[in-house]
Amino acid sequence: MGTQEQINFLKTIYPFDQLSKIEMLEFSENLDILYFKKNEIIQEEGKEPSNLYLIIKGIVQEKNSEEVLSIYSENEFFDPISLIENFCKHTFITAQETICYALPRDIFLKILHGNQKLERYFFQSISEKLNNNTLHEKNKELANMMVAKVKDAKVHAAVIVPFNTSIYEAAKTIKEKRVPTLLLKDEKNEIHIVTDSDFREKVILNRMSFDDSVGKISSSGLVFVDENDFLFNAQLIMSKHGLKRLVVKNYKEEIVGIIDQISLSSFFATHTFSVSNEIDKAQSLEELKDTSKAFLKIIKSLYAKGVKITFIAKLVNQLNRKLIDKIFEILAPKELIGNSSLIVMGSEGRAEQVLKTDQDNALIIADDCTLQDDEIHKFATKFTETLVEFGFPRCEGNIMLSNPYWCRRFSDFKELIYSWIMGKTGDDFMNLAIFYDAICASGNRQLLIELKQYLFKLGSNSQSFYMNFAKVITSFDVPLGFFDGFVFNSEDKKHKNEIDIKRGGIFILVQSIRTLSLENKLFRTNTIKRIKELNKLNVIDDEFAKELEEAFNFLTSIKLKSNLEKLESGKEVNNYINPEDLNTMEKDLLKDSFKIVNKLKKKLEYHYKLSYV
Repeated sequence: MGTQEQINFLKTIYPFDQLSKIEMLEFSENLDILYFKKNEIIQEEGKEPSNLYLIIKGIVQEKNSEEVLSIYSENEFFDPISLIENFCKHTFITAQETICYALPRDIFLKILHGNQKLERYFFQSISEKLNNNTLHEKNKELANMMVAKVKDAKVHAAVIVPFNTSIYEAAKTIKEKRVPTLLLKDEKNEIHIVTDSDFREKVILNRMSFDDSVGKISSSGLVFVDENDFLFNAQLIMSKHGLKRLVVKNYKEEIVGIIDQISLSSFFATHTFSVSNEIDKAQSLEELKDTSKAFLKIIKSLYAKGVKITFIAKLVNQLNRKLIDKIFEILAPKELIGNSSLIVMGSEGRAEQVLKTDQDNALIIADDCTLQDDEIHKFATKFTETLVEFGFPRCEGNIMLSNPYWCRRFSDFKELIYSWIMGKTGDDFMNLAIFYDAICASGNRQLLIELKQYLFKLGSNSQSFYMNFAKVITSFDVPLGFFDGFVFNSEDKKHKNEIDIKRGGIFILVQSIRTLSLENKLFRTNTIKRIKELNKLNVIDDEFAKELEEAFNFLTSIKLKSNLEKLESGKEVNNYINPEDLNTMEKDLLKDSFKIVNKLKKKLEYHYKLSYV
């Protein structure tokens, strides 16, 4: 096998794909191909190791006596730690005929210590590996930003009026159409432009008559750009000509809009701030709908730039809450304003929902609110229907305002919480878990705070309550086998060879941390913030807290990546991922994350004695 073939092989294996050209050449030139029979020992416990092995074909088991600790297969390698320590802690033996590349220890160590990225990788803890997982994959996503089209950014509507329209009528049109510019067409069918700043700087300062032709303050010599042109090219054109805006045409040479510098800056900065401002300024549901369409673009942009999932979720959650608050303000009867608390629950309440999932919301109404129940129900139904129109699907469990169970007076909610704590059914604990994650999205926050204080008081003296609350995690298995292989649900033909990353990882972690937080009476709802608080209380030690944070971030990030890819290809967004769609590094980190989740699960099982519940 020639050197180029060996280099191509190395480029498929992280972190060796990070080597420089010189390092890659030296690495490949020193590789030997070795063949091993089934059940042949490659590296023996207690001996000094001689090579780094990269598997071309076959399976190798890592054993401690007779216990199999790990399994390595095609495009994986072993055992760098043995080479670094010059001591083999375990035995590596083939499970079937195996072909490997072998790199001498001295060459590996030379390249390792000469490459900071490589050295940093092999001396990291699991949590550090998870934290530093990223940029070689993120760079691929970032490349997508460079091929964004003009039509992908915010293009203002093109409003064209006659050249001789009066200044007054033109200004009135700008206000009514809510656009920053007007296009003017003269008798020769030539196009001119006038902006809102022209009215300030030319009309007012020159004391022009409002009856004058708006054409007098317009500019000509417009520069056009095709809507399918690259966005960065539009930016170059603006810079070249010293312009603040371009007129956008489609393939038929028809004018379809105007793109300005603000739109460009907003796109490349994810325009979170401008979207937030647009929500504040919106005066109708229609205006809000247009603004909410930008959320997915923000998510894709932030993810492509390598922004951590926690920050993406936080930003999107803030925008969602602001959007929901605005919808509530527009629709709610005045008697509810200040006399109720609109709460969002579940992943939205924990600020962990990125892509829109089903609704989980409720309304706590002050006991002294004068609005009649039938009017409340009428509003609640309208609110739920409006959220559906905005892309928030109905909750399959009917946890929505339109369900009277989740829309009730303060004192009725207290009775409901009491029944949940005293109850023993799965629904009781599920409802309690959902409610504990609630945050106030609009209205009187104090109503929710008092109900949570009541919840803490009722559950404080009942250890059996926390045991039962935690028990649900025993119904879910981490999809990692005894030999570190992924475990699939053979009965689910629809998702064959796929893993439910929520059931097998995220839910177990979230519910475990939620239970510990409830027992310690934490008001925090976000899982990462709960982990930090539990760490401060010494419920979780420093290293484990760090591991949990990074495992949670990786699991939610890999889920988001999978769902963004599904959206691009028109597939259903769900919680399933196929490990074969992951690169070697991601598979490794997924296994590490599942190990951390399993460790947490065992901690909960011991802490709450779940085997006795």
